[in-house]
Amino acid sequence: MEKRKILSNKLYLYLTEFFAGMSVMAVELGASRLLAPYFSSSQIVWTIIIGTIMIAMALGNIYGGRAADKNPNPDRLYGRIIIASIWTALIPVLGKYIVIGISAIMIFSVNSNFLIWAAFAACMLIFVFPLFLLGTVTPSLVKYTVDDLEDSGKTVGMLNASNTIGSIIGTFVPTFVTIPAVGTSVTFLIFAGILLLLALVYFASSKKKSVKAMVGIIIFVVSCFFGSSDSFAFWEDDLTYEGESVYNYLQVKEDDSRVYLSTNVLFGVQSVYVKNDGLTGMYYDYACAAPFMADVKNKEKCDILILGMGTGTYATQCNRYLDNCVIEGVEIDEDITRLSREYFHLSEEIPVYTYDGRAYLNAVDKTYDVIMVDAYQDITIPFQMSSVEFFTLVKEHLNEGGVMIVNMNMRGREEGNINQYLADTIASVFSEVVTVDVRGSSNRELFASNNPAFLEVMEQNVAKEQDPNLRAMIEKVAANLTAYEAGDRIMTDDKAPVELLGMSVIDDLIAEEVEYYKGIYEEEGLKGLIEHLR
Repeated sequence: MEKRKILSNKLYLYLTEFFAGMSVMAVELGASRLLAPYFSSSQIVWTIIIGTIMIAMALGNIYGGRAADKNPNPDRLYGRIIIASIWTALIPVLGKYIVIGISAIMIFSVNSNFLIWAAFAACMLIFVFPLFLLGTVTPSLVKYTVDDLEDSGKTVGMLNASNTIGSIIGTFVPTFVTIPAVGTSVTFLIFAGILLLLALVYFASSKKKSVKAMVGIIIFVVSCFFGSSDSFAFWEDDLTYEGESVYNYLQVKEDDSRVYLSTNVLFGVQSVYVKNDGLTGMYYDYACAAPFMADVKNKEKCDILILGMGTGTYATQCNRYLDNCVIEGVEIDEDITRLSREYFHLSEEIPVYTYDGRAYLNAVDKTYDVIMVDAYQDITIPFQMSSVEFFTLVKEHLNEGGVMIVNMNMRGREEGNINQYLADTIASVFSEVVTVDVRGSSNRELFASNNPAFLEVMEQNVAKEQDPNLRAMIEKVAANLTAYEAGDRIMTDDKAPVELLGMSVIDDLIAEEVEYYKGIYEEEGLKGLIEHLR
């Protein structure tokens, strides 16, 4: 076959390799952001994404090499690049509907490991095919670039270097530039456009009409029109704010009485602000027992540190009811901090440091009366904030008689669940550990101290509280506290299987939530289920 003139320019072939590598990594990072609101951004989900993508690339390499040997027509390679660009452009249009559809099917058909099966199925359906096509690029280009065996090593090395450099840039650009600036959807469209342009240049140089190229242009334009929205919660049209940060999908909604923050779609609400300046009835109010345990009523000031500040609801509650609290917050996502000031009325006088919680403790020498650990989000539990080493670090930053409060937001029913591991680990560091379940939610609050009289201190302080609503709340907490009987499930920096433990609780929660709807489906079928969901 006659070699296209443009292929005589090895720079163009190296650019093809470069942009293919860049697009693979951009799609991989985009995959994590598309799936995170539904399945979390845990190590399990990342493992599934990386694993399926490596499978796709390996199969693409095999097929690409065989196809290049059998029919070394570069039209076929650049035709595959067009198809990959079309598929990538359609991801922001159809991807979230596929994820929801898969989730609905899996919820009703899988009894365990929902997260693994649903995330794996979503990756296979949405991301494997375009990356399989991009996996054919390298072996095909080797066929076109190697002129003789004397410089084959140099040529293949240049191709691999081009791919690697592209992959490096494709890793940094989405994370630090495109996703924070324009969102995940537009990021997919940007890299789909790059691939499409790459192929169009090839076909234009050959002065040959390509049906694939024309179809690709049309579909890309349509995708830009319908897929440029950054909306993940596409069934809700009354959101106050929806956007993305470097770390999270962010959703703010409000009604007449409350403002809510959610950092995902499937797994509930992360923060609530009550507009009438009252108690929320949620775990933030239960956690207000901690300052009473730390003798807040007998201190000139009560220093409180919140690791995982979020929108600052706990800080707001402490400020509202306890006038001698000096509060500092640590929040890794500065966009959440911005939302906390804008929509959740967090006082400008409360400093919030953009830092990882453990890294912050390593960086400061200050000690506190209360340290709140609220950095666990559904299955996404930072392993570095779940170990003996971390809780020892917290203890070292507590004043004498100080109290640590941990919000554990997935209350498991099975023996050996994540909460038991966390509580056992904490009990290996603190001599006194008590827990209380938050009524009407899956949250459990854990209080830990090395002061054996901290519950008596709470009782004495509650007696001095003048606000009847707060006093009643703390009395309710005190009445329901349970001393924790420690086991030997200890997590360390070396071994903290938080993802697998959290996943089992997610299965538990999902089974509990859908049991009612499964009953309807079994009795009335799909039509009856749809009627009940309306």
